Amino acid sequence: MSVYGPVVKIHPVVLASIGDSYERRNEGASRVIGTLLGTIDKHSVEVTNCFSVPHNESEDEVAVDMEFAKNMYELHKRVSPSEVIIGWYATGFEITEHSVLIHEYYSREATNPIHLTMDTALQSGKMNIRAYLSAQMGVLGKTVGVMFTPLSVKYKYYDTERIGIDLLERTRDAPNTTNGLTSDLCQVGGAAGRVQEMLATVLTYIEDVLSGKQTADNSVGRYLMDLVNKVPKITAEDFETMLNSNINDLLMVTYLSNLTQAQIALNEKIVVL
Repeated sequence: MSVYGPVVKIHPVVLASIGDSYERRNEGASRVIGTLLGTIDKHSVEVTNCFSVPHNESEDEVAVDMEFAKNMYELHKRVSPSEVIIGWYATGFEITEHSVLIHEYYSREATNPIHLTMDTALQSGKMNIRAYLSAQMGVLGKTVGVMFTPLSVKYKYYDTERIGIDLLERTRDAPNTTNGLTSDLCQVGGAAGRVQEMLATVLTYIEDVLSGKQTADNSVGRYLMDLVNKVPKITAEDFETMLNSNINDLLMVTYLSNLTQAQIALNEKIVVL
């Protein structure tokens, strides 16, 4: 529950990267830490990427490879110059005294950095993902401590990330099975099916409101009005023609792609002979 501050929007690739770094951690390491990258606006912080940072931690002290973190960020800027340092992450669900020291370093690299925790050990049966913003405590000129205030966390994904999420979801009930990416035509069919299900849900809600079974929600009505206004005014015949044309283009691209792959494979076999 957010007390104050921006909303933190996290992309799935960040969570996957944190989980992977935890699985690859050094022997004896209790947790891993890393740098969060993304963009910032007035109302939200969007976490789009991250990388792990080597560190050694004991009960008495913590040592972080700051030079490694700087070099990694410089390399990353060459690929994605729009992404900046917005904070850091740590696996686990506790904020320790060492977390305060690490946060002080990131406070020099970014303004109001966020701290993200992810329970990769599943101690509560799920990955508790939380974000915090630090605030100084004490009288003026004599700070006596740091308080971490929780922020609201939301999940956001690009269309390409959604494909990976759907693929992982199909293996959730049967983790030992192998699933591959579906064809483009199957993806179009699946998207059309999801749209049809959402339209059925909307129609059911409207019918229940008109019959008095459910109380009308003004916010839902405004969303529906915006949705209706965004629908282009086009006849059914023109829509069918446009859809068929796009499907034909998709099939042509798929055919050319398969033909190119077959030609490359044939050429490789000829070279071997």
